[in-house]
Amino acid sequence: MDLSCIEYILSQPIWVLLLSVIGFFHLFITFITFFTWVFITFLRPAKNLKNYGSWALVTGPTDGIGKAFSFQLAQKGLNLILVGRNTNKLKEVSNEIQTKFGKTQIKIVVMDFLGDLSEGIKRIEETIEGLDIGVLINNVGMCYPYAKFFHEVDEELLNGLIKINVEGTTKVTQAVLPGMLKRKKGAIVSIGSGAAIVVPSDPLYAVYAATKGYIDQFSKCLYVEYKKSGIDVQCQAVSQLFVLPVWHLIYPLVRIYRRNTIKVSGSIVCGYEDGINQEIFLLCTFSGWLCSGCHAMDRL
Repeated sequence: MDLSCIEYILSQPIWVLLLSVIGFFHLFITFITFFTWVFITFLRPAKNLKNYGSWALVTGPTDGIGKAFSFQLAQKGLNLILVGRNTNKLKEVSNEIQTKFGKTQIKIVVMDFLGDLSEGIKRIEETIEGLDIGVLINNVGMCYPYAKFFHEVDEELLNGLIKINVEGTTKVTQAVLPGMLKRKKGAIVSIGSGAAIVVPSDPLYAVYAATKGYIDQFSKCLYVEYKKSGIDVQCQAVSQLFVLPVWHLIYPLVRIYRRNTIKVSGSIVCGYEDGINQEIFLLCTFSGWLCSGCHAMDRL
């Protein structure tokens, strides 16, 4: 029976045999890729983030994902520099974190990303001088208040989207990166959006999607430029299908997101160099929320 099968296969035209070999090879590569993804995503233990440095800088830390990141980083034993525009909210978050994690050192930098960026960056540089900033979380961002056609986007909103999402993130990264280069270690995590990465287009949010597309490409380029310098780079794409209006319902979902993203940040999964350019979708408890974390740049 086995001999008959072999004879049957060998009796086929050469082009059929060639296509079969190519097909089996492609299937083999697919299986290897899938099982590699499963291992690095779910099975491989996370890195100790303190190996990057003892301090983390978080922009936009007073609400949502930025706040959740701050708590998780403090739980991991990192000291924090919180950068935001509202002094009272910054102090409130700082007090909450120190109440829960008493050993965490926290520094506050008041910076309005819609205001004078140069002055704000100067304050960041003064604050981080002499500190080993190991992790940078570029979380600050701005979106449309509601869906709009491009011609309906006013000048104020247009300038704000570009200034916060593009210029602000770029300049904060530029301020923190030299210290990481000097120490030859660090991790840069920028919050992107499924609007730029997951879906082919995001009509009625054109400028927002474009700015988040910049964040994705910016992160990819930094990964290539600095991967040999010990610096890992991620762009985590977050997709929100609709917003639940009640904060106490949303916050547990944010905690689920940051817990999983900190876990994968610790191992910086899915390298482009491995040919695995992907999103990992973490479907949260309530329908309507889809956290895709992470669109990552490096495998350790």
